[in-house]
Amino acid sequence: MEVLTLNTEKKSLNNVKVGENVRIFDFVNAYHCSIDDNSKVGAFVEIQKGATIGKNCKISSHTFICEGVHIEDNVFIGHNVTFINDRFPRATNPDGSVQTDADWKLEETFIKKNASIGSSVTILCGIIVGEGAIVGAGSVVTKNVAPNTIVAGNPAKLIKKIQP
Repeated sequence: MEVLTLNTEKKSLNNVKVGENVRIFDFVNAYHCSIDDNSKVGAFVEIQKGATIGKNCKISSHTFICEGVHIEDNVFIGHNVTFINDRFPRATNPDGSVQTDADWKLEETFIKKNASIGSSVTILCGIIVGEGAIVGAGSVVTKNVAPNTIVAGNPAKLIKKIQP
């Protein structure tokens, strides 16, 4: 597998702001976003415009990071994680016309420092996953996750509080 490693200075690649020592594996679709120093992006990941990934993050394969998602430093994102940025997605308007960018409302999502998101998690829009929080694999996150907690399930519910 070919790996793109940028390790000398901050660069821009295909309108992506890429920090130092960033590793990007094959088949990544990233555009108009930023990936900060020492982060790693696995194969088959999509990172859309306006998304931000902090320093020292690990984004595992087959993950979808849409517009409006902001991932802070030292965050782990498991395999096949999906973010959503539109609370009421539709293909067309009530009159039958195809929706455009003007016809929907972007709702940003924030994953705070040192959080960990398990494989196959779905995170709805407008969510904040608190600093140091852990989201169990397969969970569906429908509301904010408090800092230093573990949540899991569908919908994700508090399992326990953890020490920072």
